[in-house]
Amino acid sequence: MTEISLDGRPHIDLCDLLKVAGFCPTGGVGKHLVAEGAVKVDGEVELRKRAKIRSGQIVEYKGQKVKVV
Repeated sequence: MTEISLDGRPHIDLCDLLKVAGFCPTGGVGKHLVAEGAVKVDGEVELRKRAKIRSGQIVEYKGQKVKVV
């Protein structure tokens, strides 16, 4: 499982995290992935494109997981 640091920020938008994690080339593509129901946050499908992802949460896409620290 990959870890991504918030670097002192309180959160990161889900669509932006997908881009930073390398799951997609842009945040716009990330929004489409979320809208399609292809992304899970803490084991649950997340449909909010700009969901605030905070430290300790785990995001999953196509079996790949990223933990936000």
